[in-house]
Amino acid sequence: MALARRCLLLALLGTVLPALAAPLSEADVRAQAEQFVARQYAAPGSRVEVKSEALDPRLRIADCAAPLAASLPGGLRMTPRLSVLVRCPAADGWTLRVPVELHVFRQVLVASRPLVRGDGIVAADVHAEPRDVTHLPYGYVESMDQVAERSLSRPVAAGSVLTPSALGGRQMVRAGDHVQLVAELDGIAVRAEGVALGSGDAGARMRVRNGNSGRVVDAIVRAPGVVVALP
Repeated sequence: MALARRCLLLALLGTVLPALAAPLSEADVRAQAEQFVARQYAAPGSRVEVKSEALDPRLRIADCAAPLAASLPGGLRMTPRLSVLVRCPAADGWTLRVPVELHVFRQVLVASRPLVRGDGIVAADVHAEPRDVTHLPYGYVESMDQVAERSLSRPVAAGSVLTPSALGGRQMVRAGDHVQLVAELDGIAVRAEGVALGSGDAGARMRVRNGNSGRVVDAIVRAPGVVVALP
């Protein structure tokens, strides 16, 4: 009987008193910061890792009557370390700054061999690797669509991430193009028709097949459709 009365009393109290929320802890604030950052940088094909740092142990976090809110005051700059503002949006609320370590792994194009300035890029020149793009401040290239008909503006070492700044203008000559092959000697220029065996921008070296003799020679791209035979 006593047990039944106790259960009835608890049931009545439950209908009268609101449920009491557990007091906020440091773990609650850090979890809010981590979840917010993970949502901001989530993308198909990406793996996001977020780890917040411990707060000052002297802090006393007051309860909040409203759901916590978070923001990134510096915008969505993808850097290894971020500072997240977590706040209680209630009238008597508070704001805390939570340091966060961020890692975002994405598939990026990496040079499979040393690449030379002026070269065009083909599928065999690069391969995809997962890299932490928060440590790539100069950007990265994700697909061959971004390098279509482009040439390199500078050399790229094997194993290096291909960056947008390494890409120059469109190729002046592409593999298979019919080109004008110029041979210069003592101020005299001899011209012949040829077929490019490579792709590149001005200054790029490539192999060219002489259309008359069938001989393959080394040449440098001078202008669109024009290459100069090397001695």
